[in-house]
Amino acid sequence: MLLSQSSKRHRFPVSLISQAVWLYHHFNLSYRDIQEQMAFRGVTVSHEAIRYWCLKFAHHFIDVIKKRERRLSDKWHLDEMSLKVNGEPFILWRAVDENGIELDVFLQKRRNKASAIRFFSRLLRSYPAPRVIVTDKLKSYVKPIRSMCHQTEHRTHKRLNNRVENAHQPTRRKEKCLIRFKSALGVQRLLSLMGKVRNIFAVEVSRYKRKAADQRLAFTAAKALWLEAASNLISA
Repeated sequence: MLLSQSSKRHRFPVSLISQAVWLYHHFNLSYRDIQEQMAFRGVTVSHEAIRYWCLKFAHHFIDVIKKRERRLSDKWHLDEMSLKVNGEPFILWRAVDENGIELDVFLQKRRNKASAIRFFSRLLRSYPAPRVIVTDKLKSYVKPIRSMCHQTEHRTHKRLNNRVENAHQPTRRKEKCLIRFKSALGVQRLLSLMGKVRNIFAVEVSRYKRKAADQRLAFTAAKALWLEAASNLISA
């Protein structure tokens, strides 16, 4: 049973805080949308309080989910997308495995070799080098993969990379919902947790192929993991 106490220095119960964080990162909702949903339930909370909870507890949920991640495949798909943060252009680097499980996202200013090296360094700190890496024809990938993943086969073909290109879609939908992203740090936190939430709740590759009973079991397991993370918010 989820703890009902308020988390440290917060007057709202852990169950409500964790639900607000989940709603923001799982659905195309703004802070004000969630404020209205809470008001409908008879809970008066400001959108600024919800924003503060999402910023404060994002890393906690990311860490807990990451420790419980399912076994990843040894084939990675990497791609980049352009987006604007407060009117300024940025490049979002993303890596997923062949099943659509997101490994990491990293917001950077450039799409070049140095940026590719930084992204690979992040990935290899968390995961062993894969058997295969699939990218588009961006030349910035070639030398970093050759030097940092010696035994990895590098494949470059546009049609082979649909898996990660499809993974960009939730980011576009969230960007449209929020009208625009406001800060680079906020975008990094938002998209990092969004990816982890999608990993456990709604990976498209299996979401629409499971039977209803299997889908309910998967949701129950994902919910249990989220509540486990939420139960530790008091010490977070």
